[in-house]
Order: sequence, then structure tokens, then C-alpha cells
Amino acid sequence: MDPPVVPRDRLDGWQRVAETTDRPFAVGPVSVDASTVRYERTTTAPPRPFFFASRLRITPRTAPNAALTRLVERQAAAGFRDRLADHGIGSIDHREDRSIAIDDPAASRATLSTFRGRCRTDGGAGNCGSAGEDGDTAAADDGTVPVEALLAVWDAGEYLLGGGAYPLSEEPAADRRELLRLIRGVRSPDQ
Repeated sequence: MDPPVVPRDRLDGWQRVAETTDRPFAVGPVSVDASTVRYERTTTAPPRPFFFASRLRITPRTAPNAALTRLVERQAAAGFRDRLADHGIGSIDHREDRSIAIDDPAASRATLSTFRGRCRTDGGAGNCGSAGEDGDTAAADDGTVPVEALLAVWDAGEYLLGGGAYPLSEEPAADRRELLRLIRGVRSPDQ
């Protein structure tokens, strides 16, 4: 299964760093496979913003519906918290959920969840990068930088996810707009 696609013109300054397919859920005859592509921002000092897009395949094939969508949203949020922790982001706090439009006119509106946390920059295991050589003043005394993370889940005939995180230290409003632009551009490769 191919991962979702993002328009190339939106990826200036982003480097593709991974593509994976895994099975995050399986119970009896029911399973969910996820094909994911991940990018990192190349033009900033660590901690670097990252972005991912995932496509889900549910077996046996089930058409999206309200109950299934709520389940996918809950499970995606739990998995996203784990992904953030794997990137050295801790003290994760869920801030809000809201509905946003996706650029694909055939897609449903996405549920966008916002999280805040702190990213380690002290060079320890699981950190999300080191502070810049310029002595990043946004790092707290505990060796962390505040981070905002976004996760969107929507139905486009199949479930798609988009999300990422960025430090709140330099230009958070611009970083948020850029991440939302990437998320809104995610499409199924079958379109």
C-alpha cells in the first residue's frame, strides 16, 4: 500500500526521511495497516519541525462511518502521543479539537487536535535534537524547548492522517500555518 501524497510545491525546505508500513492494530479478523511518509524541515536548527502523512487500510474493508471515525480519531491520538514521545517530546498536554477543511473537495472536514509538550535538547537518548550553535535561548534550564503538535484525521473514502510538530521558540505562527498547509494538501495516492 502506498502512502498518501503531498504536492511537491508544498515541500520546499522539507526532506523525506522515512517511509513505513506497519500494523498498529489487529484483533482477530480485524486489522488496520498504516502506510506513512515522514519529512523533517531542513532549514532550521534542531529541534527540527517534522511532518507526516498516513493512509489507513481497515480489514475487513469497512466504509467510514461516524462510530468508526470516532474510534480512528481516538486511536490516532494515542498513537500520535507515542510518536511524540519517541521524538523526545514529553509532558504532552491535549489542548483542543476543532474541525478544519481539507483541500480535497471530496474529503470530509478533518478533526484537528492540538497538543503542547516539551522537547529535550540536552543530547540525551530520545531527544529531538540539540540546541543550535547560537545558544538557543528558548531552551529552558531543564534542557527542553516548548513544542506544539498537530494531528488531523479525515475521511476521503479511506482514512487519512496528517500531523507534525514544531518548536514554539522562533516563529510559531508561521510554523503553524506551514504545517496546516501541508496537512490540508495530503491526498490519497489513488486520486
